[in-house]
Amino acid sequence: MSDSRPGRDAGTTSQLSSANSDSIVIDLYQKHEKIYAREVKSGYQRWRKLSVWVLLGLYYVLPWLQINGQQLVLFDLPARRFYVFGLTFWPQDFILLTGLLVLAALSLFFFTALAGRLWCGFACPQTVWTEVFMWLEEFAEGTAHKRRKLDQRPWDAEKIRRKVLKHSLWLVFALWTGFTFVGFFTPINELGQHLLSLQLGGWETFWILFYSLATWGNAGFLREQVCKYMCPYARFQSAMFDTDTLIVSYDPSRGEPRGSRSRELSHAQAQEQGKGDCIDCTLCVQVCPTGIDIRDGLQYECITCAACIDVCDQVMERMNYPLGLIRFTTQNAVDKKPSRVLRPRIFLYGALLTLVAALWVYGVASRPPILLDVIRDRNALYREVADGSIENSYTLRISNRTDVSREFQISVSGLDQLAITRPQQIALQPGEVGSLPITLRAANIQRGGRQDIEITVQAADDASISVSSESRFFVPLR
Repeated sequence: MSDSRPGRDAGTTSQLSSANSDSIVIDLYQKHEKIYAREVKSGYQRWRKLSVWVLLGLYYVLPWLQINGQQLVLFDLPARRFYVFGLTFWPQDFILLTGLLVLAALSLFFFTALAGRLWCGFACPQTVWTEVFMWLEEFAEGTAHKRRKLDQRPWDAEKIRRKVLKHSLWLVFALWTGFTFVGFFTPINELGQHLLSLQLGGWETFWILFYSLATWGNAGFLREQVCKYMCPYARFQSAMFDTDTLIVSYDPSRGEPRGSRSRELSHAQAQEQGKGDCIDCTLCVQVCPTGIDIRDGLQYECITCAACIDVCDQVMERMNYPLGLIRFTTQNAVDKKPSRVLRPRIFLYGALLTLVAALWVYGVASRPPILLDVIRDRNALYREVADGSIENSYTLRISNRTDVSREFQISVSGLDQLAITRPQQIALQPGEVGSLPITLRAANIQRGGRQDIEITVQAADDASISVSSESRFFVPLR
C-alpha cells in the first residue's frame, strides 16, 4: 500500500518508498514544454491561410467601412443601438439576438457532427491570431529549428536583438488588435482622433490595453494551452461526435508496423518485407501546433488543422507511396466498418438550422419601423363633459426605430364623431421612446358600455411608416 501527496507547484513530485526497495519518483504534474511547430505550405494549409487572411480582413477592415455615413458595424452601447451591415437593432430586438445565439448553437452542432473540430482548426479566433503571431515569430527568429536553437543558446546581443524584435512586432500587432476591438463599440474615426490627440477616455484606454494584453498573452505565450486547458469546446465535443464524424485519423492498418527505410525501397518491396507505410519520420508530430502524435489515435487536443495530413502526403509522394495514410475519415472507415457521413442527425441539424435562419431573416425583414403601446388611464374609465360628450384618456408610448428624426401624427377611428382633443403629433429622435398623453372625445354617442376603436400613428413625411393598435372606449351604460 502506498501513499502519494501532491506537491505545491508544477515542479513538485511525490515519492513512494518502502523499506525493501529503492525510492521511486513520479511526476504528478507535467511541466509545459514549448512547441516549435514546423510550417507546412501545401494542401489544407493553403486553405487555412486563406481563412486567416479573410477573417483578419473582416476584423480589421469592417469598422472603417461606412454606409450612408454610418459605420458598417458598430455596437453603440450608450445609445443602445447596434448597426450591422446597414441594419439597426434596438433593445426591443432582443428576440433577434436570441435567434442569433440559437443559430450559433445549431451551427456548432451541425458542423461538429459533420466534421469534428473544423471550427477550431480554421476559424477560431485563438487559431487565427496564433497563426499571425507564429508568422511574426518566424520572421524575427527563423524556422522552427532556428527558434529552438535560439532559445537554447545563452543570452547574447544577437539573441536579445531577435527577442526584442519579436516582442515589438507582437506588441504593435496586439495594440492594433485592441484598438480595432474598441472601434466596434466606439466610432473608430472618433477613436482614432482621440488617440492622436491623446484624449482617450478611461474606459477606452482600459479596454484597448486589456484586449491587447489578452491577445499578446493568448496568441504569443499560451497558444495551444488555451485549446487544451481553457477552451470548454474540447471537453464537450465528444457529446456531438459519433463513429461517423469526420476526423483527422491515422490508418494503422496501412501504417503499422512502422519503421525507417531507404527511399529506394518500393511500396511493394516494403509490403513483402512486412513493413507498413509509416516510415516513422515523426514529421506529423513536428508540424502539430498542439504537439500530439496523431498515430496514437483521436485525442481531444487535436484541433483538426490537418497539418499532419499535408506533411504526411508530402512524405508519401517522396516515397512514391499511396497518399492518405493520415486523412480526413471516420472511425468506422478506419475500423473497416460501413460509414455514413450523411446520416439522420446531419439532416436533422441541417433542417433546424435552415428553419431558424429563415425565421430570423423573416423577423429582421418584418420588423416594424415604429412601435406603439396604448395605455388607458386607470383612474377613471370615462368622464362626462357638460355638453354631454364622453371623454377617455390614454397615454401613447411611441418608439421611433428608424434612423432619422421624424414627426408622427396621431389619428383615431372606429366611432363616429370621435376626436382627439389633445396634441395630435409628436417629434422623436432616432431610437427615442416618447410618451404622449391624449384625450378622445365622442359626442352624441350611444350609451351602453364600451366600444372598439383603433389608434394609428403615422410618420408625417412617409405614409408607409405607420402602426395601429386596438383599444376600448368606455361610455356610461345609460
